[in-house]
Amino acid sequence: GAMRHLPYFCRGEVVKGFGRGSKELGIPTANFSEQVVESFPSDIPTGIYYGWACVGNGDVHKMVLSIGWNPFYKNIKKSVETHIIHTFKEDFYGEILSIVITGYIRPEKNFDSLDALILAIQEDIEEAKRQLDLPEHLKLKEDNFFHLPEGKIVNN
Repeated sequence: GAMRHLPYFCRGEVVKGFGRGSKELGIPTANFSEQVVESFPSDIPTGIYYGWACVGNGDVHKMVLSIGWNPFYKNIKKSVETHIIHTFKEDFYGEILSIVITGYIRPEKNFDSLDALILAIQEDIEEAKRQLDLPEHLKLKEDNFFHLPEGKIVNN
């Protein structure tokens, strides 16, 4: 069921999340606001996805995205968390994050330990990198969606 929603284009402000991505996992994630999360199709399956991401008018990078309840952390609100496969020098809270979700990796699942969770995320990242090098995914990196007109504020 995941594939019929893809590619999925989304844009919104980056807000402070639970603060665990970088601290506990060593894998920083950018969180969308609740409004943006609620705008996702209600029947899009939870799980791990991959695609392209761009902060503000910056470069487009590969990303892995989790949609769901994060069973390991027993969230009560659904979240959409994007891990951009790139090292940023500083946080970008308040910036506009534009993403295109192009593919689905696996359903959400619980893990016995933090180490198992980290290992799974690292495998997801490797899978995303492989998939995004394929021509059908690569072409979306150049999509006009990522080119914000200068000075235009979106979703405000």
